[in-house]
Amino acid sequence: MTWPVIQEEETPEAQHPFTEAWGMFRKNKSAVAALGLLALITFGAIFGPYLYPTDPFEMVWMPFSPPGQEGFLLGTDYLGRDLLAMIINGAKVSLMIGLSAAVMTVFIGVTVGALAGFYRGVVEEVLMRITEFFQVLPTLLFSMVLVALFGASLPMITFAIGIVSWTAVARITRSEFLRIRELEYVMASRASGASNLNLMFGVILPNALPPIIVQSALMVGSAILFEAGLSFLGLTDPNVVSWGQIIGSNRQYILDAGYTVTIPGVAIFVTVLAISLVGDGLNDALNPKLRQR
Repeated sequence: MTWPVIQEEETPEAQHPFTEAWGMFRKNKSAVAALGLLALITFGAIFGPYLYPTDPFEMVWMPFSPPGQEGFLLGTDYLGRDLLAMIINGAKVSLMIGLSAAVMTVFIGVTVGALAGFYRGVVEEVLMRITEFFQVLPTLLFSMVLVALFGASLPMITFAIGIVSWTAVARITRSEFLRIRELEYVMASRASGASNLNLMFGVILPNALPPIIVQSALMVGSAILFEAGLSFLGLTDPNVVSWGQIIGSNRQYILDAGYTVTIPGVAIFVTVLAISLVGDGLNDALNPKLRQR
């Protein structure tokens, strides 16, 4: 007599969180294309000045030479400077300020939001009132005052953007801390004697990171737009070139040589759009509700 063989059901192997997130990100075709475009822009910002070593401040030809004339791919501006060299060198400044300001924004926002969401009570009230104060400030006007008072250097511009942009990150961090601090594994860590610092940054923060990461990616694009606005108004370091500064210096010639304004404007638009699409892809990849579909 033979006994029937009972086959055990094979359970799917658990994927590493990074592998699972990358799989979800790849399903968003626009985000993948945007990531490739952003990588290309970053490559050009880093290595472009070496591959095309033209001084962006040098007057190389007649002013307002149209794109393609006399070997200048993007033409020249109102002073006869090579617009391609200015775009390449401006990419480095715009991306550097955008990334640096976003890092500062996340640092302030996460710190304020974590303290408010973890300690509650008086600490939360004080920090949230400070957050609301910065939230109702006219951000562009306040940053203009800071840059005008303390000088239009790149560190000061980065500080001015970061100090007015952290409130959204603080509110997201606070809401995540309020939600996670009451979960069972946090209670277990607290009962095992974990310190408040370890609970905040070793237990709660890693589990609150997905929405913070998405917001941080979007903040890079917002910072680039912010810097372009300040540069357009002339509040920028005169010793460097940025995309907003190119638009601002050529704005009065927009009817005679529109390409001098259009080309850097397109560069800003494409870069910010790519960052936004990557942020959308990160939201799909890091959102647990979407991963469960």
